[in-house]
Amino acid sequence: MPVSLLAAYAAPALFLAALYLPLFTYVTPFYAEERGVGLAALGAAWIAIRLFDAFSDPVVGWLSDRTPGRFGRRRVWLAASVPVIALGVWQAFVPPEDAGLGHAVLWLTVVTLGWSMAQTPYAAWGAEVAQDYRARTAVTAWREALVLAGTVLSTVLYVAGGEGAGGLAYVAVGVAIGLPLAVALSAWRVPDPERPAGVARAAGEAPGFRALLSALGANRHFRRLIGAWLANGAANALPASLFIFFVEARLGAEDAAGLLFLLYFLTAVLGIPFWYWAAGRVEKHRLWGYAMLYACAIFAAALFLGEGDVIAFGVITVLTGLAFGADLVLPPAIQADVVAADRAETGAERAGIFFALWQVATKASLAVASGLAYLALDFAGFMAGGPNDESALLALALLYAGAPILLKLLAVALIWRFELGRDRLNALGAA
Repeated sequence: MPVSLLAAYAAPALFLAALYLPLFTYVTPFYAEERGVGLAALGAAWIAIRLFDAFSDPVVGWLSDRTPGRFGRRRVWLAASVPVIALGVWQAFVPPEDAGLGHAVLWLTVVTLGWSMAQTPYAAWGAEVAQDYRARTAVTAWREALVLAGTVLSTVLYVAGGEGAGGLAYVAVGVAIGLPLAVALSAWRVPDPERPAGVARAAGEAPGFRALLSALGANRHFRRLIGAWLANGAANALPASLFIFFVEARLGAEDAAGLLFLLYFLTAVLGIPFWYWAAGRVEKHRLWGYAMLYACAIFAAALFLGEGDVIAFGVITVLTGLAFGADLVLPPAIQADVVAADRAETGAERAGIFFALWQVATKASLAVASGLAYLALDFAGFMAGGPNDESALLALALLYAGAPILLKLLAVALIWRFELGRDRLNALGAA
């Protein structure tokens, strides 16, 4: 695939990803420390918002599979998401002085709806643009490289704005300006492929929404992959959502948080070419398993860190950042293989609903894991920005580093014997 096409497709990921880190890392400390909202209330709110996601993502995916029109099935949804995201981000990230829990819940829900409108059709679009086993890895590698670049961008904007309220305002402005331009470029340069011959076209030919979900539930490859994705997503969500608290309270290094974030995501970007290269030589699912085992071995050292151990934590950050690139590139590429195999076996076009459930799993693992972590911290007596005793700091360390290791080991167990490799896809004519 031409580099210009890959870059144009990946462009929106830069600004969609700029939302990820602020939503799951900066917003909760901001509302807890600067607006006085309780951690337990914020944790419960995140879980409620993700329950809404469990409805909105599959509906958007199903509708995008059935959307007709000269402007394409996928790009029209991506374009429609832009004003929803821009408005929601501004209200959530730049709230009035008296904003409390109700304001946060309302506008974070709006952001979530816009994200559903964008991410699900966007991911399905990528699976359809790429037509073979290697190209699907290239598409996800480009997209996820821009995801990491967007995460770095959001960190730079956050630090440049002085962190806290100022940092979130800089991120909101960046997304509001950059996302419309990136989506316009992608819509102009990237084709929205027609359904292949033999694939269900008319609305009456496609199965109903409940039948689609039932059919997906019967797909053993999808079940195994999404189970591993859920476990690994929760494992990544815990340190992401607790990072600020860990650096400030456990390491006593509040001023180092921004630099450590940059180190993590920059090394993840640097690792992507290696994972793309390795995926051409090792089956994707087995390579992902190796990457998760490596991350567990390195991350275990974080359990033993204490106040002042910033350099040691920096080393851990760099080494685990390399593994994070594999988490971003390999699972979506495997998911695109699942979609291609399903199309070859059934003759049905279900990329939208497949990636909708993928997005539900992604965001549910993030929000439920982080929400439960906030509730557990509150139960352990942890105080955001306040003095904490040793038991509260121990709870923080176990949630930050111990629980993710167990969850990643579960993900490895689920994916290790995944059956849909290159040979199987070749046999189906979907490689």
